[in-house]
Amino acid sequence: MVGKVRTSNGREEKTSFCIVDAQSVKNTDTAEEKGYDGGKRVSGIKRHLATDTQGLPHAIEVTTAAVADRDGAILMVEREKENLSDVKNVLTDGSYPGENFASRINDLIGATVEVVKRNELHTFVVLPKRWVVERSFLGSRSADGCGRIGRGNSRRAVPG
Repeated sequence: MVGKVRTSNGREEKTSFCIVDAQSVKNTDTAEEKGYDGGKRVSGIKRHLATDTQGLPHAIEVTTAAVADRDGAILMVEREKENLSDVKNVLTDGSYPGENFASRINDLIGATVEVVKRNELHTFVVLPKRWVVERSFLGSRSADGCGRIGRGNSRRAVPG
């Protein structure tokens, strides 16, 4: 389905550029397994998402909140290698540091990783291109209609 939307927008079916991020969410209602994200102080689950520059999802992984962002991203890329086979560049935030992460992504799909760190910008600005993946998380509102982000409605999804 993502490929059809991309081609209808005049793009190639598969993206060559992905933006990767993760979001920890409280999920006490339906999660079979939960974990604690000490950095965000959230007990629940973590959504890992890879979008293109249009905000279309190309890979999704749901883990416990205790899973580090980079470890969840690697799980996501391993599982969605076919969807990400044309990706040449991956943009991440400061949660994905280190040569090990970059070399693992390169080994899996042959892509280079660029880490944009907020503290290197010396001022408050929207991180270039990163807002696209943040906006994609906003589509994960709860089914109760109260506008809360994501309590209990994350399920493993396969983009396509």
